Formats: sequence, structure tokens, C-alpha cells
Amino acid sequence: MKDLRYPIGTFEAPKAYTAELLAKAIQTIETFPQKLKAEVAHLTQEQLNTPYRPDGWTVRQVIHHCADSHMNCFIRLKWTLTENNPTIKFYYENLWGEGIDNKTMPIEPTLQFLEGLHYRMAFVMKSLSETDLEAAYIHPEHNKEFQLREMICLYEWHCNHHLAHITELKKRENWV
Repeated sequence: MKDLRYPIGTFEAPKAYTAELLAKAIQTIETFPQKLKAEVAHLTQEQLNTPYRPDGWTVRQVIHHCADSHMNCFIRLKWTLTENNPTIKFYYENLWGEGIDNKTMPIEPTLQFLEGLHYRMAFVMKSLSETDLEAAYIHPEHNKEFQLREMICLYEWHCNHHLAHITELKKRENWV
């Protein structure tokens, strides 16, 4: 079950944050909506409603979850750039994932939303100075401080993590 839940493994913070590493992470974030759209554009409603693992979210829920999570990422980014070590608002992603929108809404509006959101995220992330990258927020669930450089790498992983949920399901189900 662990492999299905974490097909690319769990997030591990890099030992060093180089300019090249961060540029690659931002590139992944910037191109995620196009990659996601390419993977799901031709899926049927039945396929969209298929869980990526037993007792897991459906492909539809994974897509909507990415919008929920990455919207929170963008807000955290903006808070961190405009406040001194803000404590971010925790949200119950599992409960958001069970909402009527996440379970039944068409994916097209969310895919469009992700395109604009990721453009803005990447635009801001590309502009960050070394000082900005050291700015941090406090995550109340983990009682931990996250610097923006770590957040960028975390969300690169998050993009790849959920994309892999979909691509691995497509391979297992022979949808490719």
C-alpha cells in the first residue's frame, strides 16, 4: 500500500538549496498544469471517478485537491512575503477532498484555475531574492518553521507526487 500512496516516495528536504535546484523546482511547478491536463484530458467520467488506490481519492478528487493545496501554497507564499514569520492557517485537506465540489465537479474549470494559479506562483517564485527565500512561515500542524526555499521544493514534490498517482493508475489499468 505504501507504494501506491507514495509512488515517488515521501518528501525529503534537500541538504543544499542551490539556484539550479530551485530553478528546476519552479519549472516543475510552472509546467504542472500542462502535464496534468495532458494526463487527464481524455479520461472518461468512469476513469475520473476511479480511486488511485484502495480507499484513496478518485482521479477527480486528486485534481481538485491539487487546486485546493496549491491555492493554499500561494496564499502562504504571499503571507510570508508580507508578514514576519506568519503562522499559517491549517486546513483539513481530507475533509476538503470529500466536499461536493471535489467529488462531483467537472475537472475543466479546475484545470483552467491551475493554469493561472501556477503561472502566478512561478512568476512570484522566480522573482524571489536570497533574502526572500530565507523568509519563513510557521506551520501549526507540524509546529515547524518552513523557509520559502523548502516550500518551493515541497510543492515540486507535491506536483510530482499527485501526477504519479494518476500516471501509475493509468499504467495499472492499461489506460495508456
